[in-house]
Amino acid sequence: MPRTKSSPQDIALDMSDLPPVVKPARNTRAEKPVTTVQRLGSLIKSARDKMRKDKGLSGDADRLPMLTWIMFLKFLDDNERGREDEALLTGETFRAVIDAPYRWRDWASAKSGPTGDDLMEFISSQEARRPDGTKGLGLFPYLRGFLGNENPRRAVVGNIFRGMQNRMADGYLLRNVVDLVDGIHFDSSDEIHTLGHLYESMLREMRDAAGDAGEFYTPRPVVRLMVEVVNPRLGETVYDPATGTGGFLVEAYKHLEAQARTVEDHDILQHRSIIGGEAKPLSYLLGQMNLLLHGLDSPNITLDNSLKVRLGEIGAKDRVSVILTNPPFGGEEEGSIQNNFPADKRTSETALLFLQLIMKKLKHGPDNPGRAGLVVPAGTLFGEGVAAKIKEDLLKEFNVHTIVRLPEGTFAPYTDIATNLIFFDHAGPTKEIWYYEQPLPEGRKKYTKTQALQYEEFAPLLAWWNTREESEQAWRVGWTEVYERAWAEATPHWEAARQAETEARRFGTEVKDLAGQMQTLQRSLQGGLYAEAMRPQARQEVEDLSLRRDEAQEAERRQRELAKELQTAGDMVYWPIYNLDKKNPARPDELDHLPPEEIMREIVLKEKQIATLLDQISRMFAEVET
Repeated sequence: MPRTKSSPQDIALDMSDLPPVVKPARNTRAEKPVTTVQRLGSLIKSARDKMRKDKGLSGDADRLPMLTWIMFLKFLDDNERGREDEALLTGETFRAVIDAPYRWRDWASAKSGPTGDDLMEFISSQEARRPDGTKGLGLFPYLRGFLGNENPRRAVVGNIFRGMQNRMADGYLLRNVVDLVDGIHFDSSDEIHTLGHLYESMLREMRDAAGDAGEFYTPRPVVRLMVEVVNPRLGETVYDPATGTGGFLVEAYKHLEAQARTVEDHDILQHRSIIGGEAKPLSYLLGQMNLLLHGLDSPNITLDNSLKVRLGEIGAKDRVSVILTNPPFGGEEEGSIQNNFPADKRTSETALLFLQLIMKKLKHGPDNPGRAGLVVPAGTLFGEGVAAKIKEDLLKEFNVHTIVRLPEGTFAPYTDIATNLIFFDHAGPTKEIWYYEQPLPEGRKKYTKTQALQYEEFAPLLAWWNTREESEQAWRVGWTEVYERAWAEATPHWEAARQAETEARRFGTEVKDLAGQMQTLQRSLQGGLYAEAMRPQARQEVEDLSLRRDEAQEAERRQRELAKELQTAGDMVYWPIYNLDKKNPARPDELDHLPPEEIMREIVLKEKQIATLLDQISRMFAEVET
């Protein structure tokens, strides 16, 4: 039913919800006028206070998505009004994204708009009474109908609302929130800028409330540092395949916006600079809103798993100049996703799959090589097996120039996993890797939720970035020397393994030949082709062939075992170099106090190496004696 002041159930929006406008008394000093920050801060606080009263919402993890879709529809309507005005001035045809009576102005801004149960029905029901009095689709079913629409702006709206639900239980409280959001002017650049900061604060609070939703949020000082040192330039495309709530893309957009001077620059910024992908609908919604509030008119974010594309199908047209991301780690991907990757590099570990995707998506060439910065867990650095093979490709094909080791607690309290920042470009193979260990403030053992990392603490790192001098915090690993030494030491083992494998194949061929001869003789004996006097000699020949076959089989087995041992000996020299989890040589105490799992790994590796060497020595003595 339409709103009226006399409605007894209506929870009226009183003046306490908005900051008071204070008139200065005569002959007294006037109070400062309310600023945009104060007004919007008070408005958002009032909206959240109203939502806290609703029994359908259990916390900030429920309230922020709810507030976001309401703000999104208001933002879209304000944006549509501006586009419509421009079309009138230029004489162009205007096609609205949302038609009447589903526009914000039709049901939210209108004084006669629905409230209470009528509002709840209009928003969620498949069939509802619409604000113009007619029957038709409810708001959400109407917006979901945009899925797959050829109009990209409609398709974005369809993606946002395809899984959206109205979680508020009280239609009058919902009306109060809608009225408050109607007071935001998204056609004001000042208000959008202010609201962008407020929204980032709410995202942090949502992360805090969710507890296990660390994936929503990379600490902003870390994001800002990575964008600063990778330094995207206007005209380049910045890609985040795991966009989340849009932190990296927002920071990249602001970095590029500072470079835009002309109308053409701004067109490039808006339409050819920022792209992303996000698999989760909630994160997609939050990321879209975050980018919109920071000035990107039509965010080009795909709602899908970025790992779904087959790696072999990614070509030059799909590659980008800059990739900045914090891919999910610790998760597992299904077999159908793993099948998109080379057979020898398939893994369920999400972080390793994203690393391969990033390598494939980065532009080639010496003139303007693609650049990447990503957050990785320590496990990616020291990982063996498939992880080592992926890192072999990374170091052979890309210039991994810097690894920043972040202090304990950087991502607290959401994970205690040691994290690192890895930076590389496509200018050629790696020649040297610089490590920089970001120190904790003096007197601190770790960062915490209440004492978090601050951007200013990266000042020494930023000053070091272009000088690259060794210090207590920074050290260099000459990768070319490490690789060549390991290759030289491993190659004799591998060559000997290949020789042993060749010998094994020779003996295998001999086994087949002898078995064939035996079979021919046995058939002849069974077929009566030998005279009685010749049969004993033929049987003896079969026995001799059987003995020679058994000796050849044993020789084949020994050679294959030897080949395996020699291959392992070479591998133990070569593959450990792809453990990039290097400790700071200026801090020997860290070298002596490795985590238990790393100590066990080192012990097992050393035991295998010793056992292999002892076996080789024993074989050498045995050969001398014979």
